[in-house]
Amino acid sequence: MESRTPVVRKGFQLKKQVLPVLQQDYASALIDWFRTHDFECRVGQTRIVLAREFGFCYGVDRAIQYAYETRARFPDRRVFLTGEIIHNPFVNRRLQESGIQFLPRTPDGRKDYSVIQPEDVVLLPAFGVPVEEMAALQARGCIIVDTTCGSVMNVWKSVRQYARDGFTSVIHGKYWHEETRATASQAVAAGGHYLIVLNRREARQVADFIRHGGDPEAFLRAFAQAVSPGFDPTVHLTRIGLANQTTMLMNESLEIQEILRQAMIDRYGADCLAEHFRAFDTICSATQDRQDAVLELLRRDDIDLMIVIGGFNSSNTGSLLHLCQQRVPSFHIEGAQDLVSSTRIRHKPYMQAPVYTDGWLPAGPLTIGLTAGASTPNSVVAEVILRLLELRGERWQDAPWADSIRTSVPEEPFSVGKPRR
Repeated sequence: MESRTPVVRKGFQLKKQVLPVLQQDYASALIDWFRTHDFECRVGQTRIVLAREFGFCYGVDRAIQYAYETRARFPDRRVFLTGEIIHNPFVNRRLQESGIQFLPRTPDGRKDYSVIQPEDVVLLPAFGVPVEEMAALQARGCIIVDTTCGSVMNVWKSVRQYARDGFTSVIHGKYWHEETRATASQAVAAGGHYLIVLNRREARQVADFIRHGGDPEAFLRAFAQAVSPGFDPTVHLTRIGLANQTTMLMNESLEIQEILRQAMIDRYGADCLAEHFRAFDTICSATQDRQDAVLELLRRDDIDLMIVIGGFNSSNTGSLLHLCQQRVPSFHIEGAQDLVSSTRIRHKPYMQAPVYTDGWLPAGPLTIGLTAGASTPNSVVAEVILRLLELRGERWQDAPWADSIRTSVPEEPFSVGKPRR
């Protein structure tokens, strides 16, 4: 159904109006200091070293700005988010505190569009939404503000082109992730099919079927939640195009691409490859920049442990953890509140549920590396740095940056469980 109101995709040109609150909530003079002082600092026996690329990417920055502009443009209207605008609990909490509501859920867990009235405003998250969700919102006649990241939309263009040309989209991603679900829906809407593969192991399963065939029913059981309706591996794996969730590990995406490309060569021959296989570069540059920066940091031989900061449901933060834990002890935390004490930390191991670990912080001289996912504000990174110094028994007032940022850091810089204002 055609929308009775346009979809707003360029904000409301209110950046100057909302900039002060954005800076108050998300910026940090401490992080600014680190960026101008080679990303590291020693305080007493503790050295803190930051990756050279971390934190908010352009797409996240834009999505948050548009959300604040929307609240400012419609101060007296109900404003809804269809879900988390990005995967960061601090950011989502601040939006709720500004009066933006999350769309309620039905008893079976689905989003309840029935509450939306034509005068309401609905924000779409940076991950995008499935085609059918957009249609449902347009049918309500509400104002829609679309903050979908441009990198995500580039992936959509690729899968739509695959579908038009008769290629199945093979998406490297997590079938449960909002972005991947939205991307998969684009393939179906364009008349195509999709298959989602999580990792190299699943890619090898697909490659084996391409080379040798097999039991279609067994294949569909293995990928039950990761294929399009009516998917038939004997038909829909003869011509495939590669895409990916933008927050996955680039090296893994490229390896999966090569696994499947080689399977097509083995099955159909190199001369016929173009008829059966396509791949476009859909890696998000910001995601890759952060992965490259953390790998560069880990090449140092003095990093004793890594702290990776970001929402526990943040895919790009999980990818950073995966890289870090292969080199040094590494902990994925959401914020300073997870640094419970000098002996206990709450953290999320890769692809597992959050846990508490004791004995995590060594005594004596220590170099701690820090990075943060693309949804993590500088203000949260700064709080983690201050908390680390506190737990190590160091005084931030003795740091070389103390005088330059003294007015922006309270005497008691961190309080467990207390949200920033």
